[in-house]
Amino acid sequence: MITKENLHIVFMGTPDFAVESLRILVENSFNIVGVITAPDKPAGRGQKIRKSAVKVYAESAGLNILQPTNLKNPSFVEELKSLKADLQIIVAFRMLPEVVWNMPPLGTFNLHASLLPQYRGAAPINWAVINGERETGVTTFFLQHEIDTGNIIRQERVGIGADDSAGAVHDKLMITGAELVLKTVNLIVEGKIVTTPQAQIAEGEELKSAPKIFKNDCRLNWSLSALTLHNKIRGLSPYPAAWSEFELAGGKKIAVKIFESELVHESNLKPGEVESDGKNYLKIGAASGCISIKRLQLSGKKQMSVADFLRGFDVKSIVRMV
Repeated sequence: MITKENLHIVFMGTPDFAVESLRILVENSFNIVGVITAPDKPAGRGQKIRKSAVKVYAESAGLNILQPTNLKNPSFVEELKSLKADLQIIVAFRMLPEVVWNMPPLGTFNLHASLLPQYRGAAPINWAVINGERETGVTTFFLQHEIDTGNIIRQERVGIGADDSAGAVHDKLMITGAELVLKTVNLIVEGKIVTTPQAQIAEGEELKSAPKIFKNDCRLNWSLSALTLHNKIRGLSPYPAAWSEFELAGGKKIAVKIFESELVHESNLKPGEVESDGKNYLKIGAASGCISIKRLQLSGKKQMSVADFLRGFDVKSIVRMV
């Protein structure tokens, strides 16, 4: 008989998003026999060795930590077997080989930051915001061969505000997701798990994916609508960040990241055309409407408010945004 006391859990995760799920299990006295996370690696300008957020928390909680570089390595697989886990939980980790996810008798379940089958892939939060969704959520499901396709255990819905950034949605889903992980484990302990295959989408409905985002995906195209640009800016904020370039008199271009904007529906500005009072606002024209930039970062500089930017930059030198 499974009880909370005799259930052995291995938890796998790396970033901040995963920490809350691990924390809620620890604080509810579940037996975490192992934590698998990414190896320490150099980061930042100084290339100092940095631990993952999950490792930092796991150390503070006195948990057993494994940091394999190769999940198929026979020595790691044997070490994992030795933990005799009944259940494995995956939150924001990398793809697992079958020898790993098929190991525990109760299976391996994953927390995914979308309402599956929508937004399968590496960046579900970003793409939901970029696409202007007003709702998203979290899903727990058992792993199977094809990524993000396993039978669903539970889902919880979360609203997206009209001006929410991906960072704000991330934080909402992190908390709701941790609570869903706890509910899912409790259902397993109580023997009340009922799974359902991922639903087929309705006729005429679009199945949206969430592929990994690259630098070129983040570039702003000012010939699009202001709403599309505003959604893209907030969907890429704070990371990896939308970007464009100021074209200056003489043809020089300066790269700029844009973290926050305000949508302006009515505007006579042409796409890429710049309007500013030199003190408080910086508006950029789009195909319809314009956006007012609120926070930005020049290449090699710190992120700043538009007012701080305008105090130190001759906005009259900007010909347009490209």
